[in-house]
Amino acid sequence: MNEKTTASPSRRTLLGWGGAGLALGAAAAGGTAAALRLGDGSQPAASAGDAVPFHGAHQAGIATPVQDRLHFAAFDVTTTDRAALVALLKEWTAAAAAMTAGREVGDGESSDYADNAELPPDDTGEALGLKPSRLTLTFGVGPGLFEKDGKDRFGLKSRRPQALIDLPAFPGDNLDPARSGGDLCVQACADDPQVAVHAIRNLARIGMGRVAIRWSQLGFGKTSSTTPDAQTPRNMMGFKDGTRNIAGTETDRLDKHVWVSEKDGPDWLAGGSYLVARRIRMHIETWDRASLKDQEDTFGRTKAEGAPQGKQREHDEPNLKAMKDNAHVRLAHPDSNNGVTILRRGYSFTDGTDGLGRLDAGLFFIAYQRDVRDGFVPLQRRLAAKDALNEYIQHVGSAVFAVPPGVRDKDDWWGRALFA
Repeated sequence: MNEKTTASPSRRTLLGWGGAGLALGAAAAGGTAAALRLGDGSQPAASAGDAVPFHGAHQAGIATPVQDRLHFAAFDVTTTDRAALVALLKEWTAAAAAMTAGREVGDGESSDYADNAELPPDDTGEALGLKPSRLTLTFGVGPGLFEKDGKDRFGLKSRRPQALIDLPAFPGDNLDPARSGGDLCVQACADDPQVAVHAIRNLARIGMGRVAIRWSQLGFGKTSSTTPDAQTPRNMMGFKDGTRNIAGTETDRLDKHVWVSEKDGPDWLAGGSYLVARRIRMHIETWDRASLKDQEDTFGRTKAEGAPQGKQREHDEPNLKAMKDNAHVRLAHPDSNNGVTILRRGYSFTDGTDGLGRLDAGLFFIAYQRDVRDGFVPLQRRLAAKDALNEYIQHVGSAVFAVPPGVRDKDDWWGRALFA
């Protein structure tokens, strides 16, 4: 990234970061995008290389037009010092504001220590010269931040939202604890994978000694869209996904289904949302041997066009009764779930093989909603019990987070109202 920040004395002198970092890497990728508007309708459009405004009433990366790449990280808080945690969140916010604007983390060349080669640089450097690439960083807090092993860790137990539940076990789950949970999360989305990886790497480095990455997931090939005029993306099974997803311009639906209102409580979360992340392994080899008819019956859509069964075009109103009782679209449709609607921001992933010659690939499902108890939980209970897709998938990782409202200005920071 090609601009420098001008801030107060370097964090290196205060934190003693040292030279250690995360051994992460990704190939840079370019791209173009049509002009798009942000979810609240108040900001101008951003093309693939441009910056998405960091400050606002809601955090970017929710209703924002979905970018091409993802690096999602869940963190365990390792410090027991509330003041140290608050200091970290302030430092993270400053770093996030810089990186989303295309600037370096820290003081850069303005630092009094910039010429001291004995000190590590403020920024890890792999994004130097790269454009912001519509980078968004979305922050959330998990149940463990409020209470863990029966202990009120940071004096926050009474401020835990009632809707921030521990997700129940669903039929068919095979969750790996090492890929589940987390006290904090950061979702980094960008059109350049190196920009997204750089962001998580630097936040992890800043947090060293106070937080540690519990698990992370790289994603590519967005599987949902928040821009209805854009082409609907396809998932790893070759089917279009997110045809009826909430659009970032649909402020009425966002208010109804995504943003926590003041009356929902608690007050510190008003304007925020709830995030559910699920790592869904696809049994690719089994799916690839299924007939086209079986595949289309499983989803309830045609594979080529994405039209509901019995219809001609993707966006035709579906006739749910024309689909099989266990078709995915029929079971997931709001009309089959008393109007339950969530905003999806999922990504495909492939993480090598499973040691048995099969691809470790699938969908990293991300959903935002106003209340998990009225959104993901009843929907997943229905799908887990009846969905024909269950023959070809398995949920292997899971987490839930409360996502605070946006950072209002340069004096605000992630989670400020929670710790007030």
